[in-house]
Amino acid sequence: MKVDLDPRGRKVVIFGGISDARQVLRRFLADGATVTIAVDGPLPPQTDRVSTVRYATRPAADDTAGILRLIGPAWLVVTCGDLGPLRDRVAELVGHLHVLMIDVEPAAERGQVTLVGGGPGRTSLLALEAVRVLSRADVIFYDRLAPTTDLAEIAPGTELVDVGKSPYHHPVGQKGIEEQMIMRARLGQSVVRLKGGDPFVLGRGGEELQACVKAGVPVFVVPGISSAVAVPATAGIPVTHRGLSKAFTVISGHTPLEDHELDALVGLGGTIVILMGMANLNQIVGGLGRAGLRGDTPAAVIERGFSDAERSLLTSLDALTGEVSRLDLGSPAVVIIGEVVTVAPQFAATVGERAGWEWRTSVPQSQAS
Repeated sequence: MKVDLDPRGRKVVIFGGISDARQVLRRFLADGATVTIAVDGPLPPQTDRVSTVRYATRPAADDTAGILRLIGPAWLVVTCGDLGPLRDRVAELVGHLHVLMIDVEPAAERGQVTLVGGGPGRTSLLALEAVRVLSRADVIFYDRLAPTTDLAEIAPGTELVDVGKSPYHHPVGQKGIEEQMIMRARLGQSVVRLKGGDPFVLGRGGEELQACVKAGVPVFVVPGISSAVAVPATAGIPVTHRGLSKAFTVISGHTPLEDHELDALVGLGGTIVILMGMANLNQIVGGLGRAGLRGDTPAAVIERGFSDAERSLLTSLDALTGEVSRLDLGSPAVVIIGEVVTVAPQFAATVGERAGWEWRTSVPQSQAS
C-alpha cells in the first residue's frame, strides 16, 4: 500500500552521499521540507552547497549521541545508499523515538539517457517503469504529445525542459535535442527523453539512441503504448479483427505518399492507420482511391484521443475529407481506414452517447451489422 505524506514545513534528515541522495534531496526541497543531509567525510565547500539545506558530518554507527542529535527532532529519516552498520543503528534508534524512516535507491552513479514512451497522452497509461524512471530523473526533455499534466507531481523538483515539436514547428531541432541530452548525461545527470506514444514508432527514438551510442553515453529504453493502436481502441476500433483484418499498416502522413506506396497499401489489404496525416489527408485519400481502394471502405478519424477534447468521426473513404473539413478536425489525430471501423458502432451502443462524438451513416448498414 502506498501512503503519500506531506513533508511541507517538516524536518527531514537524509543519510547518504551528496551524489547518491541528490534526487531525493531535490524532491523534499520541492515539497517544502526542511532538510538536513548527513554526509561522509568533509562537508562540501560553501560554493557547492544548496543554501536552504543544512549539512552535517555523518556520525559513526557507535556514536549514539551524534545520531540522536540528528534524528531526535526529525519527522522523517531517509537512508540512501550503502551505509553499512550505521543504517541498522539509525533504524534501531528511530524505532525507539517513533520517527518515520524510509530507504531510497541512490541516484545513478554516472550520467545516462532513458528514452521513455509516454503512451497516448494520459498519465494513467504510463508504464510503471516509466513512472519510476521519471521520478528519479535530474532533467526531463518532453514533447507536447507526452503526458505532462502530472509531471511536477511524478518528478517534483526535477528540471523540466519543453522541446516543443509541434507540427512543422520545432523550436529545438532534433540535433539540438540530442546535443542537450548528451551534454547533460556527460555532466553526470540522469536524463529522460519523454515522448508521446512509443519512442520507436514514428518518434525518432532510433535517431536519439544512435546519437547516444555514438557519443558513448549509456542509453536505455522504456516502451510506451503507441497511439497507432491505443487511440483506435478508445473509439472501439480494433486494428485487427477475425474475419475483417489480419494485418495493419502504420504509416506517417507527415509527407505526401508516393504512388508506389499507395499501390502497396491497397495491394496488401488489412487496416491502414495514418499518424500525423491531417495536413496531407486529401492527397493520401485521393491516392488510395486512384490505387483502387473502394470509396465505400469504412474510415474513421479520432482527434485528440484520450483527452477531454476527444472527437471521433465514422464515415467512408469517399466522404472522409469532406467530413473532416466540415467538422474542422485537426492534429493531433489518428486516421483508420478499413473494415475494422465497422466494429465501432457496436462499441458505442454499449457505452451510450459520448460527448464530442460525431457519427455518420455513410457506412453501409450491411458492413456495420
